[in-house]
Amino acid sequence: MADDEYCAPTPATGPRPPQGPPFAECVLCRKPTEYPESHRGATLCPVCEWQEAQRTACSG
Repeated sequence: MADDEYCAPTPATGPRPPQGPPFAECVLCRKPTEYPESHRGATLCPVCEWQEAQRTACSG
């Protein structure tokens, strides 16, 4: 295997469109979440979920 093959960057795929059932919107930023629309409670996208965890961890 040549060195240039080993160090070659992998092609960027970008965000994939959601597959499967319709996903619920984030209650903060309105982006799609990982939860189905039938999920009960406040749904957050992964970014807002992480930010909320940071806020609650530092508020103690």
